[in-house]
Amino acid sequence: MKKTKKKINAAILIIGNEVLSGRTQDANVSFLSNWLNDNCGITVEEVRIIQDIEKKIILNVLDLSKKFNYVFTTGGIGPTHDDITSLSISRAFKARYEFNKEAYQILEKYYGKINFNDGRKKMAKMPNGSSLIYNPSSAAPGFKIKNIFCLPGVPSILQSMVGNLKIYLKNGLTTINKNFNLETVESYIAFDLEKLQNKFLKTVNIGSYPFFRLGKVGVSIVLSSQSKIQLNACEKKFIKMVKNKKIKLFKNN
Repeated sequence: MKKTKKKINAAILIIGNEVLSGRTQDANVSFLSNWLNDNCGITVEEVRIIQDIEKKIILNVLDLSKKFNYVFTTGGIGPTHDDITSLSISRAFKARYEFNKEAYQILEKYYGKINFNDGRKKMAKMPNGSSLIYNPSSAAPGFKIKNIFCLPGVPSILQSMVGNLKIYLKNGLTTINKNFNLETVESYIAFDLEKLQNKFLKTVNIGSYPFFRLGKVGVSIVLSSQSKIQLNACEKKFIKMVKNKKIKLFKNN
């Protein structure tokens, strides 16, 4: 008998004072969300941004780990004093914070014994029982413990590592999106969109996003579903509504 895929959800926990201060612009949420959906059928349902404070990390990790199938953290696993994600997660799960033998060997080989200083050694410390997430860019691995996946905050490094997540993840249902740009305003279609959403309340999500570009006002409509049949049915009714209201469609770029 063929196994039916189930919905699998996830949360992203961004850890870093630099993101909250505005000094660093986060680029990881959109990348991770798209990658997880497109490659694994995993839907990101919540994102949190917190400071590099041990108590906050512990509380959020424990809370999210109970609510979601998977939790992905970014940031705080580097060599400096404020990189406390690994230590905090060790304490969250009451696991020993110690050198991972394989991670230590990887980093020692990468930097060489002479240049393998205490800061670099710190990147080999993680909760006891962790599995490594290999890093093809800068050697320092991320790690997995329970349903928590700890990744670096630097976008280019994170992006190089995500392929190594797949061995730990179960595939769920991929969300399919269809986009339409309408030459109208939201108030003109609000009632009709609400009626349409109510008809497909449990199977299709309808997003409405106003825009102004090239001197024209419009509304971008996004239909999202994990069922191709339901998405196509909703699309037909949506197109019929657009034609009945004599709304022009912009060409999608």
